[in-house]
Amino acid sequence: MSTDVPEILDAWRMVASRRGFEGRLPLSSLTRLREALADADAGDVAFSLDFDRDAMQVPYVELRIEAGLPLVCQRTLQRFVFPVSLVQRLGLLRDEADEAGLPEGYEALLLADDGELRPMELVEDELILAVPVVPVQPGSEQVERDWPVTAEEEVRANPFAALTALKKQDRNN
Repeated sequence: MSTDVPEILDAWRMVASRRGFEGRLPLSSLTRLREALADADAGDVAFSLDFDRDAMQVPYVELRIEAGLPLVCQRTLQRFVFPVSLVQRLGLLRDEADEAGLPEGYEALLLADDGELRPMELVEDELILAVPVVPVQPGSEQVERDWPVTAEEEVRANPFAALTALKKQDRNN
């Protein structure tokens, strides 16, 4: 394993040589992910990339990611760290038509003929997919209580209440 991860890799050459890389990135360097985070200055992401061919000779890259993403709980509005630990096997393809031939458990990764792959973007894509649509801190209580509406609020909320009052007034006159 190498600790120096190049900015751009030739995926086809990495598969041929069965290379592996390990690295760390600060969360602040992942510009597209920053919008989803409570603060991007805290923490980093550890990752590894392993290139190889499986028993069916399908070229792949196995991506492993470990990170703690600072998110805002939508139930409590407090900051919490969402743990991300994932292993994703990406089948390397030159043509979209080859996607159907990927074994079960593989995700497709379409590459150009030159095999250019940007590890930082790949890690960022997977982290963006890992962020929940509605972040909720584990252990926070779900609010399921019904709050009764007072008679005064109900009258104020009903736009036709004023018309009803006018009709009653006309009948009395």
